Formats: sequence, C-alpha cells, structure tokens
Amino acid sequence: MSYGIIMPMEETQVLVTAEGLEALQAELAEMEGPKRRDIAELIKHAREEGDLSENQEYKQNKEDQAMLETRIQLLRNKIHNAVVVEKAEDVQEVTFGATVEIEDPNGKKISYTIVSSHEKDVASGKLSVDSPVAKALQGHRVGDKVTVKLPRGETSYTVLAIS
Repeated sequence: MSYGIIMPMEETQVLVTAEGLEALQAELAEMEGPKRRDIAELIKHAREEGDLSENQEYKQNKEDQAMLETRIQLLRNKIHNAVVVEKAEDVQEVTFGATVEIEDPNGKKISYTIVSSHEKDVASGKLSVDSPVAKALQGHRVGDKVTVKLPRGETSYTVLAIS
C-alpha cells in the first residue's frame, strides 16, 4: 500500500453558482479542520496499540487519511479554478444557473435549476448541467418542445418558464 504524492490536477475552469462555491469552501474548511484532527487522533490512538505491521485499525486510519487528503486537494483545485456564473436578470433561454419549468407528456410540471455536477441534487430541483435533460434544454426558450434521449427511451418536454 502506498500513500504517494498527490498528482496535480488538470487546471480547467469549474463553473459554479455562488451558492455552489460557498458549499465547496464550507466542505474544505470541514475537511481541513475537524475531519483532519479527528483522523490524526485516531491514528495516534492506533499507533499506541503497538506493532503497526499487524494493526488493522492503524492501516485503515492511514487509508482514510490518504482519502481525506485527496479530497482536500480536489476541493482546493475546484475552488482555485472556480468561475462563479452570475444569474442573468432577463433570461430568455435555458443556460447554466437558470431555473426552468418544464412539462412532461403527462402534464406533470417540474422545475429545475441548472447547476454544476458537484451541486446537483435532483430531489431539491438542482439538475447537473451534464445531465441529458439539462443538455437538451440548453439554448431553448419558453414554448419550445424538447426531445430528450434517456436510457429508458425518448421523452419530450415543453419549456413553460425560465428565470
């Protein structure tokens, strides 16, 4: 098992909403503070148990520490490369950050806000910009009918409102 060097990540822009950036910063603060201290304390206690070559608790805690440090590096990279996309005042078409109300063929109305992949939470109405539905909706206007190819087949939506 190796806890080698964390390789630098590719520097690409990460589109986020202001809310999404705040969530990344809060998660990073939690990881760098309390979580890091907790794992260090667990490692210290496991080390006190004696022979480290057969100490499974110590090995597991070191693995957890490595995963935590990898997550911290990932979060730092995302924050460093974050580009906050401000919501436009007069939205005419579906874009990143827009909230769109659509209607399915059964007449069910659904509202989604188009967000970055790490902000997605479909249950809360936050749809990843990378999802098939969001990709299909982008660029469309109120009144447009949009066909979406999903794993279970095609479906269509009508764009009712954009804000």
